[in-house]
Amino acid sequence: MSKWGGFVVDRQDSVVALMKAMGLSPEAVERVSRLWGKSAARNGGRTHLLLGHLLDTAAVAGQMWDGYVSAAFRRRLDEVSGGRGRLWFMWVCGIHDCGKACPAFQALDLAEAAPVLAAGLTWGRLPTDRKRMWRHDVAGAALLKPRMASEWGSEETADWVWPLIAGHHGAFPSAGDVKPRHREVQGRGAAWDEAQRAVVDVFTRAVGFEDLADARPTGALRKAEQLALSGLIVMADWIASDSHHFTGLPDAELISFDGARRRAEAAWERLGLRGGWQDLALPRHRLDPLIDRLGVQPRASQRELLERAWSMPAPGLMVAEAPMGEGKTKAALAAAEVLAARFGLGGVFVAMPTQATSDPMYEQVLAWVRTFDPALESQVALLHGRRRFNAWWRAIWDGKVRPDGDGCACEDGTGPRGTGAGAVDDDFGSIDEDDEYGMAPAGSSSARVTAPGADGPAHWFLGNKRGLLTSFAVGTVDHLLHAATRTRHVMLRFAGLAGKVVIVDEVHAADVYMRQFLVEALRWLGQAGVPVVLLSATLPPAQRQLFVDAYLSGVLGTADVHQPVPEPAGYPCVTVAYGAGGRAVAETSREAVPPWRESAPVELAWLPDTDSSGVRVAQAVSESVADGGVALVVVNQVARAQAIYQELRDAGFDGSLHLLHARLCAAHRADRTAQCLRLMGPHAGEDRPQRMVVIATQLAEQSFDVDADVLITDLAPTDLLLQRIGRLHRHSGTRRPAAHLVPRVLVTGVAAGRDGVPRFLRTSEMIYGEWSLLRAAALVMETAGPLGTGERKKPLPGSDWSIPADVPSLVARAYGDTEICPAGWPEAESWERWRAEEVKREGDAGRFLLCRQREWASPTLEGLHYAGSRAASEDQLDAVVRDGAPTAEAVIVRRVAGGYRAYDGTWLGVHGEVDDDEVTDRLMGGTIRLPQGLTEAVQAELRPLPGWADRPWLRYQLALVLEEEDGTRLLGANRVSYDEDLGLVVERL
Repeated sequence: MSKWGGFVVDRQDSVVALMKAMGLSPEAVERVSRLWGKSAARNGGRTHLLLGHLLDTAAVAGQMWDGYVSAAFRRRLDEVSGGRGRLWFMWVCGIHDCGKACPAFQALDLAEAAPVLAAGLTWGRLPTDRKRMWRHDVAGAALLKPRMASEWGSEETADWVWPLIAGHHGAFPSAGDVKPRHREVQGRGAAWDEAQRAVVDVFTRAVGFEDLADARPTGALRKAEQLALSGLIVMADWIASDSHHFTGLPDAELISFDGARRRAEAAWERLGLRGGWQDLALPRHRLDPLIDRLGVQPRASQRELLERAWSMPAPGLMVAEAPMGEGKTKAALAAAEVLAARFGLGGVFVAMPTQATSDPMYEQVLAWVRTFDPALESQVALLHGRRRFNAWWRAIWDGKVRPDGDGCACEDGTGPRGTGAGAVDDDFGSIDEDDEYGMAPAGSSSARVTAPGADGPAHWFLGNKRGLLTSFAVGTVDHLLHAATRTRHVMLRFAGLAGKVVIVDEVHAADVYMRQFLVEALRWLGQAGVPVVLLSATLPPAQRQLFVDAYLSGVLGTADVHQPVPEPAGYPCVTVAYGAGGRAVAETSREAVPPWRESAPVELAWLPDTDSSGVRVAQAVSESVADGGVALVVVNQVARAQAIYQELRDAGFDGSLHLLHARLCAAHRADRTAQCLRLMGPHAGEDRPQRMVVIATQLAEQSFDVDADVLITDLAPTDLLLQRIGRLHRHSGTRRPAAHLVPRVLVTGVAAGRDGVPRFLRTSEMIYGEWSLLRAAALVMETAGPLGTGERKKPLPGSDWSIPADVPSLVARAYGDTEICPAGWPEAESWERWRAEEVKREGDAGRFLLCRQREWASPTLEGLHYAGSRAASEDQLDAVVRDGAPTAEAVIVRRVAGGYRAYDGTWLGVHGEVDDDEVTDRLMGGTIRLPQGLTEAVQAELRPLPGWADRPWLRYQLALVLEEEDGTRLLGANRVSYDEDLGLVVERL
């Protein structure tokens, strides 16, 4: 029982009883009881009244508060609501659709409109032009904004709340857009005014406030916190919009708050939704997260990072710089546990540079979360387009056999089978809810549920744009960058970050274009109080400063913060940045932290060669392992890698020979990566071959935990060159031939040009630009001598690079302001060109950034989507944050007599039919990303096979059909084929 304004209403009573108790006229009760929120045509055949949907959404929000929302965000909502955070959260989530109480919405469905008209809520002619249509999200803001300003006595408070209502369909309009341009759309006359006020007042009282004035916040959330709250509102709306769990209630006598609460509880249980760590306890001892949780004997650099996590007085940014193989990621996970426990976070997102690096990190995070609670395993999402090929993801999320052979993950049979990722094909209707009638389609595949009480995953999170909402997630850094783009439903992505600790590995891998989105993300995360841990082995000092300033700009809510970072005492080092008492603080390691491994000299020598045939490189490779050893060859071009491999193979190389690049199909790439890790990874042991060569492209540059005796590499920018050197003599205890006791690097892909100026591979120059390559060549020359015949002269004492000790100084010099190239090299001219290109790319990124810099300090979300929402699809969004010409994926199939076969020979059928899950898996193993130069032809010429129309994982996949006769096909002006050894071969005609 609750008492409101002198009358008593039971929470189990219907909204009709509540309206009568509030003194509404019979006519008003009738009219409000006819307003519909979900049409029968798009809601499983049952109308759902508007008040029913508002209360369902509020009840879902209550479930989210109790079992999903992080402790940190609950505290903030308590702070701004006078200690009534749960109640206010329920109210603001539920009130989102009040704008449906207007003619523009009520007229959308003729069958639903008839009772509304009969009750006396009428309208004149409404605009039919889509551009002039009055959306219900904006209508809700127009309805509430003046009332909140008046009844709350504060325009400032109203001004940060109304965008939450206006933006719940993915974009935040400006104040000027919250004004109807047609007098009929919002509703005219006393009947509409009374009904609209009643919807707000009845809902507000049903939830638990005395009246609208009682719902006034006592404070304001910061803009980034508003964005996170907006995402949670969308989440509550999408859950409550699912007709499978919230069947329509067409009679207002059936609608009550208690009824909505029971519906929400049942739906929450059936969907298996949950929220990661709930009030995570602090570790008993400071090193427990490393020693007990991860089984690590802490290294000095790991201790330093963990100690900073303990000592930082507020959530902040941590930048950990340490050599390759130092154990940064495990230290970051340990720090995340401490940060989450101290500051009330519920999970972790680990951002990796590539899909290939995400998979092993996913398995590491799985093992880590199991140590907290085995049930948390089902809350770890893998976020990238090829997760289907990760055996652990399939086991947990798709009910397949576990890699360790321990049964399957969905033994109750409730998980989706035969559908790959379950709901990946599901946009859940309400994403584009207002496009037609505002309803989710009745057949939404979100009906797939987790059985009550089961420990299986919540497949709801597999829907479009929802992946980051999972409590623990590992994926490509793109997902973090997406949350910094001015796109529809960006608030949903940001809400998935706001309750977590965010870890970004290999942060140096972001180029200048991607860096703009990373910097923007850091601003928003800083303002939201999200701890961030950045990891790098080769971070230029200017980038470290840039990241610190961006995060602190968010913390202080100012666009132009600059807080100088002290010079680190040594390498490894940890830099922290946070706000204290309204001021910015940036600190770094005050004492030198010894690296895990002693620094050792690395011999560098030139191997002048810019011939794409790879003959000279292949010869050098053979010579380098003539007496045994493991050589890693890293080149900058797929065709060059293929040529070197072919040269060695055709010459009868006597040893283990491997080729690894991005133009291998998914199955071959995964198999070869796993094989390389087995043979030259940290646990190779006796499996390490006596003679082995791996020829790779930039895939081997980062997060590729292998140990080579000798490295042959195309010249690359200094930081990337050092990353490649990080694969050299990486693991302790590795047996090496006597000839390879000293790590040795041959630098190729460059030759002496006129007047001794380096001449680079054209591909290298296109990828990296001339300036960074010149600077790298100059630094290599200091130890390898001038480019000449390739014969290395005896170095001067101490001239070799000492790794890892020299890493910071080499990176700093490479990207510093001082000229380092010999006289006569076009260093200044190339820098001008490089800088002009950087400025252009920064400007290109600015068109898509979430917030214009001059508006960063504005206190509300009003007008955030001032220029529209930009990218509409995930593929477009990937292109937005990657700044490259678009590429396309296709599935390799072979046309044979009578039908088609998969890349591995598996029979498909006359039209490419796939009749079971296993065949789908085998077929999808032939997925390949095609070169940029083929994109136009791919889009024009390739289509899915007819037999794929009914398979969720295949219906939109393009088929690269190779002919039976010669295994090739024409694609534009190219002939393409797929060779089992070489991968995709492209021949220009």
